[in-house]
Amino acid sequence: MVAEPGGFDDEKPQSDEAHSAFSQPAGTEPAAPPEEDHPTSEFALPAGVTPESPAPGSGSGTGSASGSEAASAFATPSTYNFRDSPPAFTPAYGVPMVRLTKEAPWQDRMRTMLRMPVAERPAPEPVQRHDEEAGPPVPRVLDLTLRIGELLLAGGEGAEDVEAAMFAVMRSYGLDRCEPTVTFTLLSISHQPSLVDDPVTASRTVRRRGTDYTRLAAVFRLIDDITTADDEVSLEEAYRRLAEIRRNRHPYPGWVLTLAAGGLAGAASVLVGGGPLVFLIAALGAMLGDRLAWLCAGRGLPEFYQFVVAAMPPAAMGVALTLTHWSDVRPSAVITGGLFALLPGRALVAGVQDGLTGYYITASARLLEVMYFFIAIVTGVLLALYGGLQLGAELDPEARFITHDRPVIQIFASMLLTLAFAILLQQERATVLAVTLNGGVAWIVYGAMARTGNLSAVAATAAAAGLVGLFGQLFSRYRYTSSLPYITAAIGPLLPGSATYFGLLGVAQNELDRGLASLSTAVATALAIAIGVNLGSEISRLFMRVPGAVGGANRRAAKRTRGF
Repeated sequence: MVAEPGGFDDEKPQSDEAHSAFSQPAGTEPAAPPEEDHPTSEFALPAGVTPESPAPGSGSGTGSASGSEAASAFATPSTYNFRDSPPAFTPAYGVPMVRLTKEAPWQDRMRTMLRMPVAERPAPEPVQRHDEEAGPPVPRVLDLTLRIGELLLAGGEGAEDVEAAMFAVMRSYGLDRCEPTVTFTLLSISHQPSLVDDPVTASRTVRRRGTDYTRLAAVFRLIDDITTADDEVSLEEAYRRLAEIRRNRHPYPGWVLTLAAGGLAGAASVLVGGGPLVFLIAALGAMLGDRLAWLCAGRGLPEFYQFVVAAMPPAAMGVALTLTHWSDVRPSAVITGGLFALLPGRALVAGVQDGLTGYYITASARLLEVMYFFIAIVTGVLLALYGGLQLGAELDPEARFITHDRPVIQIFASMLLTLAFAILLQQERATVLAVTLNGGVAWIVYGAMARTGNLSAVAATAAAAGLVGLFGQLFSRYRYTSSLPYITAAIGPLLPGSATYFGLLGVAQNELDRGLASLSTAVATALAIAIGVNLGSEISRLFMRVPGAVGGANRRAAKRTRGF
């Protein structure tokens, strides 16, 4: 019999297969959904808490203390109206518009940018072309910038100048919101494409350092071409020029550097009262020490031991002269001349400059390096002096240098010392004459103040070093290059070689009071040189056109902590 519609067969229940595996079983109450399925604001009231309505008249400025405590900390006052809100704070002179003058060197423009708050920096004006749709190739620009910064930092450039160079390269290729960071051995860049994109960070480690101011000048010329709108320097061209700079040979061969070390020591011995024979002996001791240091470097010995070995021959020469009892030869002048060729004046100036501009980590590392070099020199000289004392050498700490004036001879000796120092720093031949004249002027100022004017030697050294920094900054602005080639060699005649020698001699003869006093004078003189150089450079920037805010805004300092 066929079942009719609406019969018993139509009312039978469906099988379990007709139900979903995730459906709620019949007769059970649905479970509450977990909290993570319904995310709420972190400022929302917890479940079960009923907000209390504020008491009447508890608005802003009129309510009682109890009404204010009951209101939410994130709720706007009842009397608040955005239409009647006060305007944002604006200075009385208005918000200055920052424009960078194109006439100023790129160093000053980028230094001004670095000393600005990030929110006040103007938008970049790319001077090098790139694909407008794809934008600049960020990884390649960052890599090029790090390679340029590595050469500058390895060449002895200050941390602030390295950051300014890196910032200039990045902005020239159209990268905004970039922050370079420079320490003693590490370079890093952080670039954020936009407020919603992840930042891109790259870093590079500086493992080897070398003094070659010719290479340093070539890097500065490359940066100047990159930052100039008239010159088209693509990334491929920049990489090619950078590779050529790395492959370039030093301008002076090794034997010329050895002769320059001897000339520097001989000229320094003449500055402190030596004659022609002292000049030759000091030069011979310095050249022997230089060759021994090169031999140690070829064997892979650290630089500390190279300085120890290089300091021993000049001191041994002085001790040998004392044992021969030559009355017309001054052993102290021979030893002092050898010390002049070893004192790390370049690293000292760079370390103090980094500290004065606010880069304290890099400054601490540089000054620690200077301390290690100084300890190495002290060790080498003391070994020779102790050996001479055991052999019966009579070294007189009271035999100070000749005080009578030989102005013409000393001026020529200071210029010869500066020339030899410039060759040792591998400077370009075009800069040697300028830095030689700068060193002669520094010695003239020092002699006029310390010997003719009877002023303090430390004060006279600081004044002469200030002129060195001023003239060096002027020369560098004229040639749009680094100021180091015009400054470092010029401070050579001012280095405290004599005070260092007599301090070491006092320590060797167990006269600690006299020795430590002389070493303290040497340290004070070295700091006066570094601070004077930095102050002269800052004065040159102070009275020149500085790229900053339109309307005569003051030049921004590197730091403005003022003790708090």
